[in-house]
Amino acid sequence: MNHNPAILTVRDLATYFETDNGTVRAVDGISFDLKKGETLGIVGESGSGKSVLNLSLMQLIPESAQSRGEIEFDGINLLGLPAEEIRKVRGKRISMIFQDPMTSLNPFRTISSQLMEVSTLHMGHTRQEAHHHALMMAKAVGIPDAAERIDDYPHQFSGGMLQRVMIAMALSCDPELLIADEPTTALDVTIQAQVLELLRELTTRNGTSVILVTHDLGVIAGMADRVIVMYAGKIFEQATTRTLFSRPANPYTVGLLRSIPDPDSEERNELYQIPGMPPDLASLPDGCPFQERCYRVEEVCRNQHPPFIEIDQDHHSLCHFSNEVYAESRAAAAKEKR
Repeated sequence: MNHNPAILTVRDLATYFETDNGTVRAVDGISFDLKKGETLGIVGESGSGKSVLNLSLMQLIPESAQSRGEIEFDGINLLGLPAEEIRKVRGKRISMIFQDPMTSLNPFRTISSQLMEVSTLHMGHTRQEAHHHALMMAKAVGIPDAAERIDDYPHQFSGGMLQRVMIAMALSCDPELLIADEPTTALDVTIQAQVLELLRELTTRNGTSVILVTHDLGVIAGMADRVIVMYAGKIFEQATTRTLFSRPANPYTVGLLRSIPDPDSEERNELYQIPGMPPDLASLPDGCPFQERCYRVEEVCRNQHPPFIEIDQDHHSLCHFSNEVYAESRAAAAKEKR
């Protein structure tokens, strides 16, 4: 267990958007801690609130959105900071790798100029110092022939190389917290593995805390110390990675794990998928938001919002039947070991 102090504490964070169809509760009462040097994985289907959560942490949500709660980073309440102060933190102490490098980089500017901007702004580098630093970062993330390629434009790079540029930019100022939002979504499997290994090496070397957002549970299994499972803007389960994969306590988590293909299985069954679609966040049902898709649904699920049950100190689940689901998972895990 990681006994390091928390570098990030989030309490009852909510981010709402007002639309013509009603209030969209994209993030609805999220609480968690992130320890120094820890990697926290956040998983869930598209629309579960993962990206909005991270944009809220970075204070990058539109002004029209409503955000409340507490985001404490190293003793600083980010929600209470004025815009000028949050800009001093964002990019330097907290940085983010965005989903799509193809759209995150300016196509009209060279790679070097975009890397130089970060160190010039946050480290006070001169143009010459910034260019040297950009070259060092390009080499650090494994861009071949960095000295010749650094003054190229984004369209001259492959998707994998652009993702390396994004990692170089995010790590340029040695941040204490790195948020990686679907960093390998657009990459093929081979490049994905290379990028993840690079990310692991660089963050481990610098002792960086990481929030890794993905829909790929295989990535989470290899990268994260702890996992948060999100659904309908809420945390449905939170546990260590080993516990979550071996003894889940929430029907939604069970469904996600069943959706992972098993190449070692001798049975050639059709790939499992959770039935139905995620709910409309502007018109959530009474009771549990997962009720229409859940195999354990009972009348209480339709009438009462589920409690956040503590299975043990590091394991919590938002479900009326968390203890029963956990017992079933534990029994199934024990049976597999025999």
